[in-house]
Formats: sequence, structure tokens, C-alpha cells
Amino acid sequence: MAFVVDGKGLAGTLKKQVKIEVAEFTAACGRPPQLTVVLVGDDAASQSYIRAKERACQRAGIASALIRLPPTITSQELLAMVDSLNRDESVDGLLVQLPLPEHLDAEPIVAAISPLKDVDCFHPENLGLLLRGCPRFVPCTPHGIMQILDSLGTDLTGLDAVVVGRSLIVGRPMAMLLIERNMTVTVCHSLTVDLPAKVRAADLVVAAVGVPGLVKGDWLKPGAIVIDVGTNYKGGGLVGDVDFPSAVKVAGTITPVPGGVGPLTVTQLLRNVLTAARLLR
Repeated sequence: MAFVVDGKGLAGTLKKQVKIEVAEFTAACGRPPQLTVVLVGDDAASQSYIRAKERACQRAGIASALIRLPPTITSQELLAMVDSLNRDESVDGLLVQLPLPEHLDAEPIVAAISPLKDVDCFHPENLGLLLRGCPRFVPCTPHGIMQILDSLGTDLTGLDAVVVGRSLIVGRPMAMLLIERNMTVTVCHSLTVDLPAKVRAADLVVAAVGVPGLVKGDWLKPGAIVIDVGTNYKGGGLVGDVDFPSAVKVAGTITPVPGGVGPLTVTQLLRNVLTAARLLR
């Protein structure tokens, strides 16, 4: 049976350190770091994520503000709001909650956020710095995964990794971070030929494709590290992209859903807000 990672416990330890550093920043600057979140519309999942971010900010001593905008807002109006927040010196971290309503193109909105306030690390400039190996910010979920891997104390050098999913939010930045750790990385996706064979060759598997239970236990190399990024609602509960009951019998280490990667994602957002505040100081 695999070792099951306690993501919540690890996140708690890291949040304590962030809270200490936030208190030091607040004492030195006379104000806490501030995160501002822009929410367009009333998507239920987005509102749930935002509430979790607000609670985490409050516990860490970070100020947070939520700007609610109607789902009918135009792209020009949203861009004007982003521009105003970019120029607002009280705002350190700024994010526009995704997904946006269908009539809005997320790309120009994300690109309009100041790279110095882009705590989601979606801006092209920040992704470029990540690609060069000198990141200003690190996307929150990949950063959280690296914290999990570091906590295991495993030397990743020379090992084979498979990342299932190629999104700019998780898959691609995750691959870059693993390459920086001298792993040999394969990025798979919906058009990959013989995905089970690719996964079976991996010492580390990161599943981030949004398909419930896609990765089965018999896909895994015995003893592999399995990181499940999936957050899928099925049968009234939250399940991952990995079939946990079968995978836990084969893997050496595995993250559960919930309670695995998720808590680390929020923690790294707090870290990015603090980094942004320091940059803008």
C-alpha cells in the first residue's frame, strides 16, 4: 500500500511560515499585503474557490477584497477595471477568477494584469520567466506539487516523469519545474497514443487532465509517485483523475482527493501575494 500524502497537514505547516513573514512585512510597511479578486458573474464553483481564498488570507493576515461584476459586462469594461486595479497602489496581488462568461475572451484579460501583480502566474511575461528558469511567480498548483515532492525527500534527478495534461495552468508549467529538477519529462494529452504505456514507464505521474478516475492502478509502475490534481464532482463527492482504490495498491506514494494537492494550491497563492507585495514595496 502506498504512503498517502497529508496535503492539509503540509499546507498547515507552510501557512504558519507565511503568516510569520506576513506579520514581519506588515510591521515594516505599516499595512498588510492585499489580494484583490475580480469575479464576473455568479459561477457556483468560482464563488466556492474565492471563499476558500478569503478565509486563507484572513488567517495569514493578508487583506483581501472581492469585486463582483455582472455577467453581462463587456470586455472593454472589464479591461478598464483591470487597468484601474493595476494603478491602485493598495493592491499587491490581482487575479480575475476563471472561467469567465462565454462572451469574454480570457487571454487579453489575463495579459492586461500587471505582471508584478499576477499572483496566478498566467501572464505571458511571467510564464516566459518560468520557462527561462528564473520565475517571478510560480503557478500555485505546480508550486504546491513541488512542495509535496520536496517534503518526500526523494532525489528526482534522472527519473522519468509523465504529466497527463498540457494546460497553461498546470501541465506545461509543471513540466518546466520538473525539468529544472533534472527529470526527463513527457507531457501527455487527449491525443497521446497508448497513454497507459506512457504512464507505466514513469517514476512520477502528475494527473491533471480533468477526467475522473482516468489513471488506473494497472497503468502504474510499482512504487511510482502519483500526484492527483483532478477536482471532479461525481456521485455527490469530489474525486480525482486517478482511480485511488486501485492506484493506492501499486504506487509508492500518492496524493488523495480531496486533501492532497488542493490545500497546497491555496497556500502558494498566499506566498505569491506576499512576493508581489515585496516587489511593489
